[in-house]
Amino acid sequence: MIVVVAVSAMLSHGAPQWLPAVDLPWFAKFGDMPGGLHKTLVFAGGVVTLTANGYLLTRLPSRAQIGIVWCELLLLLVGLLSTFDLSFEFIHRKIGYLITQGATTTLFVSAISIAIAFVLALIGALAKLSSNSIAVGIATFYTSLFRGLPLLMQIFILYLGLPQLGYVVDPIPAGVAALSLCYGAYMTEIFRAGIQSIPHGQWNAARALGFTPNQMMRLIILPQAMRVIIPPTGNQFIAMLKDSSLVSVVGVWELTYVATTEGQKEFRHMEMLISAAVVYWVMSLVLELVQSRIEWRFRKAVR
Repeated sequence: MIVVVAVSAMLSHGAPQWLPAVDLPWFAKFGDMPGGLHKTLVFAGGVVTLTANGYLLTRLPSRAQIGIVWCELLLLLVGLLSTFDLSFEFIHRKIGYLITQGATTTLFVSAISIAIAFVLALIGALAKLSSNSIAVGIATFYTSLFRGLPLLMQIFILYLGLPQLGYVVDPIPAGVAALSLCYGAYMTEIFRAGIQSIPHGQWNAARALGFTPNQMMRLIILPQAMRVIIPPTGNQFIAMLKDSSLVSVVGVWELTYVATTEGQKEFRHMEMLISAAVVYWVMSLVLELVQSRIEWRFRKAVR
């Protein structure tokens, strides 16, 4: 399996500290082999293992294949990280604060930002699809401006620029505003594409039944367009969850800021960065599950 290849590679540099002590004669002699023979045996063992692993996986059902591959790659990742000089006692002391302060703030900022961005995107998409040239001009300018500027620059401009106009904003509102405006511009195109994906026959049928434009959009068009809108919008939310780390530059105590700050106190940067990475990944996995559930509900409604 893939894990065997990883273990072979680690054995070529000596046994990791987390492996239990074993008294095997062949294990001791393995590290004493000449360098060329050593590497050849590791490579040959890896090729044979990968071939056997692939053959055995093809004999299993599809779901089992996916699950085993995930487990193998996860063990490979754990094996790689275990070769680092990490203090698990330090991680255990700090992980609670990392979650309660950092992850909570990250989710709070991201949730508010995606909600505002959702509204901005809907308004922008409807403006772009309208027959009003002024609305089209405003919507196109908005999407062009906020998609054309780096998010970090937008955060700095809002946080440092608004006080010069007499509006002093705290770090969190500035970060939320920047994330909302930036992702609202990107999501405007997603909403526009989703609305335009509905066949013209649906629009004509709604008009023939006497629906007002508001009723037609709310009851007929948007429910069908959500099948197209939800998947990329979910991806945008996951991307926003990670991009929220940029608001740390203005002093927001989100996940990345807490990880770097706590790591600096005892010079344990890698421990905190890896812990923060795991928390980000877990949050992304949860959001992926929620997104897949929402997509399934909309597909079920269509069927």
